[in-house]
Amino acid sequence: MESAPVRVAICGIRGRMGRELAAGLPAYPGISVVGGCDPVGGTAADEPYPVVASLDQLLAATQPDVVVDFTVAEAAMANAECSLEARIPIVIGTTGLSDADLKRIDALATRAGVGAMVAPNFSIGAILLTQFARMASKYFDAAEVIEIHHEAKIDAPSGTALMIARAMREGRGRPFAGDNVVKHTVEGARGAAYEDLHVHSLRMPGFVATHEVVFGGPGQSLTLRHDAPGRESYLPGVAQAVTHIREHVGLVYGLDRLMDFS
Repeated sequence: MESAPVRVAICGIRGRMGRELAAGLPAYPGISVVGGCDPVGGTAADEPYPVVASLDQLLAATQPDVVVDFTVAEAAMANAECSLEARIPIVIGTTGLSDADLKRIDALATRAGVGAMVAPNFSIGAILLTQFARMASKYFDAAEVIEIHHEAKIDAPSGTALMIARAMREGRGRPFAGDNVVKHTVEGARGAAYEDLHVHSLRMPGFVATHEVVFGGPGQSLTLRHDAPGRESYLPGVAQAVTHIREHVGLVYGLDRLMDFS
């Protein structure tokens, strides 16, 4: 017998990513979008599901199996609490959540006996870049991270850049080569510092999301780069998370937890 589709409710459905999810997720087998919430509420004539102002209204109207959140950090925390208190798993792609927020989400999900995924990036290519950078960090003493996003992105560096930097430090297991620059003729010329890794953030039109890691060693260099020119690149990862989050309990951090790298 064919299983029923996963009923998905989208928080931030009027945003750029929310619109992408609403249009793209129904194309994946076994997924059905049943509604959305956004401060700009009100169901449009061409929408086959309700769009309301708040998640509690949406849960009452649609009884979803999974909630997906692409909003802002403050709203994401409120939506996580609402969803998990109702014992409904949630998938969060919103960046800017603190360690305290993650601990709170884990506690709520564990108490409810359901899963909660938080992922800095849902692009399969970005996750693979992170894994490759982790591997290469064992063999190169010098490395830096560059991330480029559209001019409207409000945080820097990106959550994905920090995810990559953390993976590189974990993979290396020892410090990278130090920075020998002692004179900064313009303050901040070397970018931000995540422990001993420099991270450079660019914000400009013409880009959606690009992440690059540059490694340097004696007589050679290695550049790893992932470009996401459109938000549709996140759809396969979100679909995978929506399909599998109900198999977990507690916080699942990062899409890589659902991928097989053996």
